[in-house]
Amino acid sequence: MLGSSSYSHHHEHQQNQDQELHLQPDLTSPQPPPAGTELHYHQIPPPSSYLRQLLLACARSISLSDFTTAHRIATVLSSNSSPSGDSSERLIHSFTKALSLRLPPSLSPTSFTDTSSNNNDAILQSSYLTLNQITPFIRFTHLTATQAILEAIDQPHQDHIHILDFDIMHGVQWPPLMQAIADHHPPLTLRITAVGTDLDILRKTGDRLSKFAHSLGLRFRFFPLLLTNSINETVDDVINHLSTFDRLPNETLVVNCVLYLHRMLVDRDKVVMLLKKIKSMNPRVVTLAEKEANHNNPLFISRFEEALSYYSAVFESLEVTLPPNSRERMVVEQVWLGREIVDIVVAEGESRRERHERFVSWERMMKIAGFRNVALSPFAVSQAKLLLRLHYPCDGYNLEVANDCLFLGWNNRALFSVSSWH
Repeated sequence: MLGSSSYSHHHEHQQNQDQELHLQPDLTSPQPPPAGTELHYHQIPPPSSYLRQLLLACARSISLSDFTTAHRIATVLSSNSSPSGDSSERLIHSFTKALSLRLPPSLSPTSFTDTSSNNNDAILQSSYLTLNQITPFIRFTHLTATQAILEAIDQPHQDHIHILDFDIMHGVQWPPLMQAIADHHPPLTLRITAVGTDLDILRKTGDRLSKFAHSLGLRFRFFPLLLTNSINETVDDVINHLSTFDRLPNETLVVNCVLYLHRMLVDRDKVVMLLKKIKSMNPRVVTLAEKEANHNNPLFISRFEEALSYYSAVFESLEVTLPPNSRERMVVEQVWLGREIVDIVVAEGESRRERHERFVSWERMMKIAGFRNVALSPFAVSQAKLLLRLHYPCDGYNLEVANDCLFLGWNNRALFSVSSWH
């Protein structure tokens, strides 16, 4: 079974047809108050369900460019939410902060200070490692994808393995696989070509993995493949880089796409072109992990409602998993998840990076590119179950297999998917 290692212990720390300018009134939910009126709450705070309806009303006002009403609602929301309250308060706080960034500066609630420092690379990377430590989400995607890779390369005459890893980050996925390869008889050789946008992180990741490989006696080489800054990165850039990909004739190629390809969905046809390029490289297996959400809707209201539903489940899972005063929980919510929420809610057009789509969309694109789905083994599913049982024994987490894809969810709301392709 794939387990944690000395390395990981140290480094884990279609479109909705509603027209936005012709929204039908919902008589069952609170409407924005008439202009000129004031909203007051006295001794009893409003229930979270009411605040969520106010949140939607604020978003609707913004979609109609009624910034004055949106400002008044946002002020109420900011005074009735907190980054240190229960999961609902934290959720409302994060989404109100994001909505406030769509308001003119003169109308943004004063309770929201500038959080641009949260976009500091060091803070973001630290929050990623914390996310990996305290939630099952990244561990689940890594564990399931890695097991699919191990099973795919467990074939005769596949002695030289080359992994092309899109967005390797800190490389926390690979030590268990390296351990398994090192234990193989006869021993295999492993090369990793790591795609990333930060050369310093790529080099440090390569150094750590190389030292770990040396401790195992594993024949290992690491190659960084630096892309341009992801905000300007295009699919054409990635395809051009793949044209220079160095692969030896006797190598078995593995392509790992964990929480990466959604960033390219500004142009769906170009993503299919990229997948066809990967297919032409004849990989033994392609692993694909993505969030199970539709955050790529061009209609702001539809995208906002989907994001609110998705992150509501994520914040609820964190509340059950960690104590209220957990510093790690707040870091993950305010920095990593907060950055995602701001991108989904605030960014428009090509500047938006978090373009998650559901598995059914990825399945369609993979098949158009010529891939066929490979069923995950019962052992891969059992390992995911064991991960939850040993480290996250909350009743709310659930696994489901559908269409040869494994989904991890919270209270039957799917949040992440992992699939394997050939």
